[in-house]
Amino acid sequence: MPPHTPAPARAIPQLARRAFSSSSAVAAKETPNKDHHVLSYAADSFPKGYAVAATHAGVKKKAGVLDVGVLASTSERPTSAAACMTRNVFKAAPVTVSTELLARGNGRARGFVVNSGCANAVTGKKGLEDAWSMSNTLTALLPASASPSEGAGSLVMSTGVIGQHLPIDKITGALPSMAANLESTPAAWLDLARAFMTTDTFPKLRARTFTLGGREVKIAGIDKGAGMIAPNMGPPQPPHATLLGVIATDAAIAPAALQSALTYAVDRSFNAISVDGDMSTNDTILCLANGAATPDLPEITENQPEYIVFRDELAAFAAELAQLVVRDGEGATKFVTVRVRNAQTFAVADAVARSIANSSLVKTAMYGEDANWGRILCAVGYTNVPEGTIDPTKVSVSFVPSPKIGGSSLKLLVNGEPESPIDEARASELLAEEDLEIDVDLAQGSEEATFWTCDFSHEYVTINGDYRT
Repeated sequence: MPPHTPAPARAIPQLARRAFSSSSAVAAKETPNKDHHVLSYAADSFPKGYAVAATHAGVKKKAGVLDVGVLASTSERPTSAAACMTRNVFKAAPVTVSTELLARGNGRARGFVVNSGCANAVTGKKGLEDAWSMSNTLTALLPASASPSEGAGSLVMSTGVIGQHLPIDKITGALPSMAANLESTPAAWLDLARAFMTTDTFPKLRARTFTLGGREVKIAGIDKGAGMIAPNMGPPQPPHATLLGVIATDAAIAPAALQSALTYAVDRSFNAISVDGDMSTNDTILCLANGAATPDLPEITENQPEYIVFRDELAAFAAELAQLVVRDGEGATKFVTVRVRNAQTFAVADAVARSIANSSLVKTAMYGEDANWGRILCAVGYTNVPEGTIDPTKVSVSFVPSPKIGGSSLKLLVNGEPESPIDEARASELLAEEDLEIDVDLAQGSEEATFWTCDFSHEYVTINGDYRT
């Protein structure tokens, strides 16, 4: 028998090739400027008992770009700490180290150190040594608290390129000057936010005030992320372009209550966003509570009514921070809210919303401003949920207008039957907006879930095609 001869490469017919010609392709759109998301704050906007600093240590090649940041609690009280971290099997060294630090300190911490430009992920024994060096160096430089918690140290976060070692001597060499020049000014907080950035186009910093137990408390948050965003984070469980975030409050919250509140908040915020469907090795959200606003009051625990107030404030604040990440998605031109209603359970609603939000076909249709609702139904249909929880004859899909243009929703599918004809002019009007909403009604129960995502653009491919170089 003669040897197998591969079939000749099949030529693409002229008619099919024409579909890929530049004349019929969706024209590349300029990514909208997002500077309006950078807010100004007064000097008293930030929580008491924290001081921060940022510098260019040389992790990033470009001179003057901030790439290392520090936050320290200066409160007289021990600072509660909680974290939700990536469930990626290849956990980065700082994730492993911070998990151990939280266990050693029984939910207490002194502060944290963060670097951008290098993720310190998949870096073996040397990576762990470097993460410990960052933590131990900073902790040794911080003034001892009047009421130190035994074992409390400095948590660590890193973001950037995977598989490369940190220039650790540059980082630890910069820490003494940073520790000696900690500030609590709005400018210092904004610089700390800049030190988190990789492919982000703007620093993500928010602060607000709320009332807890009759007292005024403050909360501030920083996060970063523009690509490799599909978080799935949970409490650290030993052995335990990235989403990083820190939330600091001067409220007095016991460690266990803080962890419970953060887990609740992350499930409804950072775990409900997606840019590209890729879960990072470094995803980390930290939360610190130092009690500096109420030094005369004991820490709030889960069995107190104030806990629910704090938990809900934290969840709303975390949602605001998480949405900034989506708005700054790499190359994003659209901010898309996916709302799934009337599901049998929250888990079903969340799974369906997540399926739609992570669909590349849905995301490219949003970029092209194409009312291709069949892609939405396809993503609903392949969602991994128990049999019988989605009935195709009951599903309805609509585009909901943004508050900017108002008016009624555009129905695309009603009880499994397509609307015909679809008002294409109205669809074009809705999809031309930066903010748009996809509403899916499963008509199977009363639970709902919301997910936030963005579109896929030409610019996304450009950014990630040469990210490492």
